[in-house]
Amino acid sequence: MKRININENKINIVFDIEDNGQIKLMHFSALPFNENDIWDEMYEKDHLGCFDIAQVEIAGLDRPCERHGTKYIVTAPGYRLKYKDFSDTRDNIGRLIKVTQYDEPTGIEVISTFRFYDGISIVRTYTEVRNTSATETYTLTYVSSFNYLGFEKEGILPRDDKFIIKIPHNSWQKEMLWQDYTFEQLGMPQSQKDGWEHCGKAINVTNVGNWSTNEYLPMGYIQNTETGNGLFWQIEHNGSWHWEISDQRGHFYIALSGPNEQQSHWFKNLAPGESFTSVPVAVGVCLDFDEGMGELTRYRRAIRRKNADNEKLAVIFNDYMNCLWGDPTEEKEMPLIKAAAEAGCEYYCIDCGWYADGFWWDSVGEWQENRRRFPNGLKKVTDEIRKYGMIPGVWLEIEVMGINCEMAKKVPDEWFFMRHGKRVYDRSRYQLDFSNPEVSAYANSVIDRLVKDYGVGYIKMDYNIEPGIGTEVNCDSVGEGLMRHEKAYLAWLDGVFARYPELIIENCSSGGMRIDYAMLSRYSIQSTSDQDDYRRYATIAANAPTGLCPEQSAIWSYPLTDGDREEVVFNMVNAMTQRIHQSGHLANLSPERMSLVKEALECYKSIRDDIKKSIPFWPLGLSHIGDEWVTLGLKAGNKAYLAVWRRQGSNECCNIPIRYATENAKVSCIYPSFDEGGHKFNPLSRSLSVKLPECFTARLFEIEL
Repeated sequence: MKRININENKINIVFDIEDNGQIKLMHFSALPFNENDIWDEMYEKDHLGCFDIAQVEIAGLDRPCERHGTKYIVTAPGYRLKYKDFSDTRDNIGRLIKVTQYDEPTGIEVISTFRFYDGISIVRTYTEVRNTSATETYTLTYVSSFNYLGFEKEGILPRDDKFIIKIPHNSWQKEMLWQDYTFEQLGMPQSQKDGWEHCGKAINVTNVGNWSTNEYLPMGYIQNTETGNGLFWQIEHNGSWHWEISDQRGHFYIALSGPNEQQSHWFKNLAPGESFTSVPVAVGVCLDFDEGMGELTRYRRAIRRKNADNEKLAVIFNDYMNCLWGDPTEEKEMPLIKAAAEAGCEYYCIDCGWYADGFWWDSVGEWQENRRRFPNGLKKVTDEIRKYGMIPGVWLEIEVMGINCEMAKKVPDEWFFMRHGKRVYDRSRYQLDFSNPEVSAYANSVIDRLVKDYGVGYIKMDYNIEPGIGTEVNCDSVGEGLMRHEKAYLAWLDGVFARYPELIIENCSSGGMRIDYAMLSRYSIQSTSDQDDYRRYATIAANAPTGLCPEQSAIWSYPLTDGDREEVVFNMVNAMTQRIHQSGHLANLSPERMSLVKEALECYKSIRDDIKKSIPFWPLGLSHIGDEWVTLGLKAGNKAYLAVWRRQGSNECCNIPIRYATENAKVSCIYPSFDEGGHKFNPLSRSLSVKLPECFTARLFEIEL
């Protein structure tokens, strides 16, 4: 046996090349490898199918051992792959390891890539499957992007007593709500004393369809509370994905992947000479959750398209939320444009409805200005926006056509998702298939016209349907058709940004239904929610940096026409640590309340250079909807910013630990200019005491560390 030890960026990895010609992934942890944690007499005798680097399932091959159920263990030919090559190189990004395995009976070659990024405790991994046979076509039904058995092995406590699994639930107006679970709470308590269980059950977290975060973020976190080490991950795909945790031979594994046949109706035929590459995933190690999210933030910045928006962090006004609600007209826009400019906004986006008269939901798709709404033309309004020193933007939903769109009646069915020979409907819309070159060409013509004719510099790209498992047109499976569309859509986006590098395109899908880093490695900004209750939005705002970088995280601030000054402050603090999506009837606010909006935007502009390089932390832990006190911290060099919200409850004071503070730290309230409750830094405990006598109040603090 030959052992390969890797220690890179605080990640300890161990590969064993065994005497039988197989290579195994024995260790992936913040802690060093202890062989005694994983070997015993039964392993010495037989560990067929254990510790495999990749799981690859091909139709028609036997899976000879273990109790599988629907679990992705002992896949075939995955369990019998033999070692072929190990490559270890460096480039200007970091270390790059490639492990090549081969299955002689089928001629299948599997290359597992481990991409390191200098200074970041994360590895980006994916799997390429090649058919090197001369004559045989094989059908892939599952390919893992990361597969690791034995994450529970450190420590001596039973796993039920030492593990917390954090799962980020996600839904419309309830985005990024993390919940903590034990194995028992997820239905997998330890039931045998020696741990040699063969459970057919797995902890499954799955997304199916084109809303990549319809139920969950494509992320997760495992904490070993006994030893202190943590493991975290994100799946970087804009469609169907799957991760699972279960047992194998007394140990626990985690398997991460894109779509598969069992959960998402995906399979792919590989003819001789063809290959398939799985979706990339990022896997990292840490000592606690905050540290893990900090590493993810650094990594997300490293893989993201370089763009001016994430350097400037411009303030965007959008006329939708608690304002025009999708009913724009020239008459309504003019006073709002003036008020937004006076407040200090830098972009102005005309939201949905500019292209149709009356009810427009089921007729979208041609994206031509509506002269009843804009009798002098849309350009009259975009010119007015520029006159006030702002850059104009518009709302689009480029991936759909309404069932009553005249163009949809004229183009062929091949433009759309099809199943059972019929166009796929959802919410009175058809889903366009971007793998059809005519569709992407049409989408390009829409973007070109908006940019050239109206001077549009911002597009809110919305997406409000879920077309399900995929399309059957020109593909092996409907899931493969969906994946093909998603790859084509990303390629289309790349082309748009190549033509218009200064154009800002916001990723919006009924708020936060597509918060994934296939999308966000391209888009510079992401809508986090359609939540229209600013009091509940505090939870989404506080948790948002788990899902995306602060400088990409668009948070609504929409002061109410009939609110008071604390309502304005709460609204503004929601957004001030990330990206301000200003809305509300600013022209109708009282002078006092409008001055608080201006003050907030001025304060934001003074700190946004720090936000773009900051690392998040959560002094009171992640927020839940029912929490009375909510906090979010951002550390940027020798400074930190702390947003504090008090919602409904009886405790007017809260003591907040500041993990980065020194005894000499200085704290000041930087918004609002009044702080009638008061605050006090406690140097010995390194904590901040905050008093907010009224419910639904908020403050933003600056801490000189």
